[in-house]
Amino acid sequence: MSNLIKSSFVVSLDDLRRLELIRKPHPAARTQDGAGAGGPDAETASLKEQILRDAEAEAEERVREAAEQAERMKRDAEEEIERWWRERREQDLEITEAARKAGYEQGYAEGRAEAGEAVRREWTDRLAEAKALLEDAYRMKEQIIQEAEPFLIELSVAIAGKIVDRELEQRPEWVIDLIRKSLARRREQGVITLCVAPDQLAFVLAARDELELAVDSQAELQIVPDPTVTDRGCVIRTSFGSIDARIDTQLEEIKQALLQAAAEVGERRLADDGASA
Repeated sequence: MSNLIKSSFVVSLDDLRRLELIRKPHPAARTQDGAGAGGPDAETASLKEQILRDAEAEAEERVREAAEQAERMKRDAEEEIERWWRERREQDLEITEAARKAGYEQGYAEGRAEAGEAVRREWTDRLAEAKALLEDAYRMKEQIIQEAEPFLIELSVAIAGKIVDRELEQRPEWVIDLIRKSLARRREQGVITLCVAPDQLAFVLAARDELELAVDSQAELQIVPDPTVTDRGCVIRTSFGSIDARIDTQLEEIKQALLQAAAEVGERRLADDGASA
């Protein structure tokens, strides 16, 4: 701007010549004034003032143009700065968005991986828990079966005893057949004592002839009451030992055999479960 202002004070060549004429008095003027002691005439002064006014106006015009140009340059610079800042903000936003998106995608991937791992751990825990519950259920089942089997056997034997007693009551000939088969198991000589329940003595004595056919011809059959026999069975005593053919005794033997078999089955189950685990 200082260069523009300085250039506004440049005076043209014509103006310089006119100013030079003002500084040098005209010869006629010197003659009239007597040795040129006087100053410039009115026309010269007016011309000088006009030149000064023109120079001032020119300078003001140049200053105005310079100010306008400076203002334009200022606006251009401000617009350029604003455009630069806007582009920079857009770049920053793009960078921020890209970073946020990348972070989101990374966080989503990490969260998904963590969620998958958590689901796998939970599924594994659930499977382990289900397996433990299943194993407990199997053990409880075996325990219930083992605990129930003796009771069921006891109940079954008791029911069987009642059924047998009822059947023998309804079919008395079965009692004689049962005693006859028991006597036939001991083909011995000498005295054979047949012990029966007191309330069955008369009934058995009535079938003595049939029962004697089941023993050796050299043997002597004695039929006696025995209060230890409380059912329709019998006890056979000889010099070589005795046979307990009481129905209660036979049912007890059956019960013990069933209990033994159940215990063996339970042990095999436990061994198989332990091997499979």
